[in-house]
Amino acid sequence: MENRFDVDFLKDVIDFLESIEEKARDKIIFNIHKARKSNDPKLFKKLTAEIWEFRTQYNKKQYRLFAFWDKTKRTKTVVIATHGIIKKTQKTPTKEILKAKELMRIYFEKQ
Repeated sequence: MENRFDVDFLKDVIDFLESIEEKARDKIIFNIHKARKSNDPKLFKKLTAEIWEFRTQYNKKQYRLFAFWDKTKRTKTVVIATHGIIKKTQKTPTKEILKAKELMRIYFEKQ
């Protein structure tokens, strides 16, 4: 099955992935690959009109990578992952969504 989109990581995502245990990181990467092939809200879910999240549960912890779509390139669609958190509550913290929106604004300004 063909990938629906490519994924690029901003520096904050790389720093986050390097800060967590290896098995959790591997599961997150595995789930991102699965999300690229299927439309599964358990793996990749829309939070607002612009912000999405890659979702992974591992070892009773909820990992989230925030992301947005970059459809400006005609040849391929890219999802840009902005940053990650270990989610501690049911509700997604508003400040994390705002951070993702700010990183998206900076990203498009540089394009």
